[in-house]
Amino acid sequence: MRHVVVKWRRLGRDEDPPAGGLRVLVTGASGLLGRAVFQEFVKRGCAATGTAYRRAGPRLLRCDLTDEDSVKALMSRCEPDAVVHCAAERRPDVVERHPEAADDINVHATAALAREAARRGSFMLYMSSDYVFDGRRPPYGQDDVPNPLNAYGRSKLEGERQTLRHCARSAVLRVPVLFGEVESLSESAVTSLWPGILRAGESCALDHCQQRFPTHTRDVAAVCWNLCNAAARDESIRGMFHYSGKEQMTKYEMALAMARAFDLPSGHLVPLMELPATTGALRPLDSRLDCSRLEVLGLGVEPRAFASAVADCLWPFTPDKRWRQTVFH
Repeated sequence: MRHVVVKWRRLGRDEDPPAGGLRVLVTGASGLLGRAVFQEFVKRGCAATGTAYRRAGPRLLRCDLTDEDSVKALMSRCEPDAVVHCAAERRPDVVERHPEAADDINVHATAALAREAARRGSFMLYMSSDYVFDGRRPPYGQDDVPNPLNAYGRSKLEGERQTLRHCARSAVLRVPVLFGEVESLSESAVTSLWPGILRAGESCALDHCQQRFPTHTRDVAAVCWNLCNAAARDESIRGMFHYSGKEQMTKYEMALAMARAFDLPSGHLVPLMELPATTGALRPLDSRLDCSRLEVLGLGVEPRAFASAVADCLWPFTPDKRWRQTVFH
């Protein structure tokens, strides 16, 4: 058994959460989505515990989720009312090269968490992806049959199945490409476009074929809160849900919007009208999600406008360092 090293503790097992709050465990709380989800539950007055592994810090529990004994120890210590499972290998090209390692976290760790959640009567929310669909017949409803094109999509689909199979009180939330506050630009496929935008003297070719729906992590986090809070009161909150931003954009169109937001030149940005041959993972051309179930239940969130939301994320990475001082000091 690998040890679960406690780096930070909000509440002990014998202490009560804040009035009206939930005990919530957020896995992958050092990642792009997990950070936003963890912050949302703390803001809501929950007794929130976050886990990480390589990037565990002073406010997070260090836990190897691929070790089942560590998962059992973690759940025993936290005794959560709800588990939001954000930890994942989410880079499609990495999963394509190392599918077994990806399955360890995307599938096997998910199954272990789901079994423990069921054993303790916890609600489990599994974060999944629009890449479970092939992108040929959008929009995709919650009941449409998945057909992933790549190993990443297959691993997330199997994670969905493990969650729903092992934990009756569970839900899956599928989301598209995400962006948000990042520690490095490479954390998101959206913010990773920024360096090419800044290099105005160099031609930058960008995909103008694949239709994406960039979605802010803060909005996803608010939906996670809505689902967990509703599930604590209503046993029918389970099964499949979709959430997505509403603006359809290619990478080229995202880059144009980002340049306009900062009044930067965009003439060096070149649209690629055909997909280049690649040895990496295949991507769906349009995996737009139908989010009607969340909306009917009143559990959705109106997405922030892309241009203003992404500008908030990128100010710390502008050449003018005075903006960094304005934001952080």
